[in-house]
This record gives sequence, C-alpha cells and structure tokens, in this order.
Amino acid sequence: MRGAVPRLSLTLLAAESGARLCAIIHYLVRGQLGWFGLTMACLVPGYAAQLLSILWFRADGHAPGCCLLALHLLQLGLWKRQPGHPHGGSCRYWDVLRAAAKAGGGAGELLAQLGDVCVLRLLEALLQTLPHLLLQTYVVVAVDPAGFIPGVSAGLSLLSLAWALVSYSHFTFLLKPGHLSPPAAVILCLLLWRTGMLGTRVLALVLFARLYSFWVFAVAGVHWLLMSFWLGAQQTDIVTQPCRWRLFNCLLGAVYIFCYINVRPGPSRTRVAVFYAVST
Repeated sequence: MRGAVPRLSLTLLAAESGARLCAIIHYLVRGQLGWFGLTMACLVPGYAAQLLSILWFRADGHAPGCCLLALHLLQLGLWKRQPGHPHGGSCRYWDVLRAAAKAGGGAGELLAQLGDVCVLRLLEALLQTLPHLLLQTYVVVAVDPAGFIPGVSAGLSLLSLAWALVSYSHFTFLLKPGHLSPPAAVILCLLLWRTGMLGTRVLALVLFARLYSFWVFAVAGVHWLLMSFWLGAQQTDIVTQPCRWRLFNCLLGAVYIFCYINVRPGPSRTRVAVFYAVST
C-alpha cells in the first residue's frame, strides 16, 4: 500500500473542502445567514492545526515568510507544508507521495513524514471537521431533509474524519517494531468500523438534540466528565506537566464522546471494553 494512505488522505481532504465551500455558498445564496454564520464558525477551530504547523516550522529554525503565513491563513498549510518538528526537516503531502514512490511503507524518512501529516490532519479533523459534521447533520435531519448539498457535505466530512482516525491508527501500527503496513482488507475494516461508530453517535446526538433541545449538552457533559476522570485515572504520560496533562485529559474526554483513541502503549482490549460499556 505504498503511498495509498497519503494519496487517499489528500483526495478526501480536497473533497471535504470542496463540499464545505459548496455548503457555505448554498446557505449564502438562499439567504440562510444563520446557518451560513455557523458553518463559517466551524472553520475557526481548524486554525489550531495551522498554528501548530507554523510553530513546528519555526522549531525547524526557519522564519515563516509572508507566502507561508498567507497559505496557513487560508487553511492550506496541510496541503503545502508539514513541518517535521521531531526530525528537523520539512515535508508536505506531495513530499510524502514522492518518498513513498522511492521507499517502502516502513522506511524511516517516509514514516517520519507520514507521522507529521497524520497527527496534524487528525487534529484538524477533530477540531474542524467534527463540528461541521454535527452542524450539517442537524440541518439535514431537523431543518431541511431534502437538502442535497448539506447532506453531501456531511457525508464527506464523516468519511474524511473516519479516514483521519484510520490513517493515525495506521501510523501508530507502523511504529511498532517489526510491523509492516497492514493489508488493504484490514484498512477497509478499520474504515468501516470508524465510519459506523462516528455515524451512529453523531446521528444519535442530533436526534436527541431535535427532541430534547439543550438537554443534549447535559448528557454530553456527563459523558465528557466520566471520560476525563477515567483518562486521569489511567495516568497517561503523553503530557508531563500537570496543567497541560489535565487540559489534555479534558480535551480527549470531549473527543471520547464520539470515538475512542488509544493513547497508551500495550493491549487496549480492556480499555476499549470500558469505553463501549460507558458509551452505550
């Protein structure tokens, strides 16, 4: 599967961005300024990934120029450049594809570049794609059942978010010593699992919000607190500073409302079972 993961990631990113732009134009043309404003607001959290990309660029010892800053302001940093902060180099989606054409899926340079791409794309997907998915799904379910463009935008956002999670899992799998790239059938099963899990949870929340309005925030808040305390009890060591460690657990607890992300090494069967027991 040499180069297949970054190639599909780039394709889905382009499709998702195009569908989001169509949804924005759709609301603007129809005079639905409320949904237009909310859709535009979903773009704002994505600048966290762009800011991280700029910080990694500066950590490499390069001062970002006006052109690079403009690209990040347009949220095109994920296309143009992926700074390799832990490895001292720079890469972009096109660089990953070129490296994949020259080396195997487990080559050191390709793995480092793929890791940068997967981490930043996952961050952008959780902060930007997920809110957009929730909003467009609510529009289709509760406001405009015949809305074709919001429906397409929601579907592509769901697929893009699921693939961001799969590509991150694929990268962490390659980090394990002696592990090669999993076959296409395994990747497909992971994609179906992530898509089904995210789709059912998003739909359940949207239907609950339609029936009970703001009570959905109370239910999501209780789940968020439970997951945050549970993550704290696991004593994850990804973040060492106490304040940042608490913030990390709170943010990941919010993500756990929708999906499970393994943040500890070793077998995760028990943790996945606890997650599903609490979430269902």
